[in-house]
Amino acid sequence: VQLQASGGGLVQAGGSLRLSCVASGYTFRNYDMGWFRQAPGKEREFVAAITWNGGSRYYADSVKGRFTISRDNAKNTVYLRMDSLEPEDTAVYYCGVFTGGRYYSTGNYAYWGQGTLVTVSS
Repeated sequence: VQLQASGGGLVQAGGSLRLSCVASGYTFRNYDMGWFRQAPGKEREFVAAITWNGGSRYYADSVKGRFTISRDNAKNTVYLRMDSLEPEDTAVYYCGVFTGGRYYSTGNYAYWGQGTLVTVSS
């Protein structure tokens, strides 16, 4: 299993980015997916999750209304659209394959990508 995340970069506060995570080595369309982030010196935290068919989406309170998770099963890709970015959003963002339980728990994800760095300047 491989998860290749991309799309991070440096952006000013109020700006936007779209992260992508391309999956391979398993049947992508059968699994819910999630995005997490980890800021320097902090634990990895839940950002968003999406069910296998995109029918349901879940967000952390801190990003609700600003971030949008989506997926394209034909492309084996999950996306995270981030708008109205704030300096507090600065972190390495990771995608993961959900295996069951609660979406916000890192222990319920079997595989992780290498992460992509998002830096938001004030």
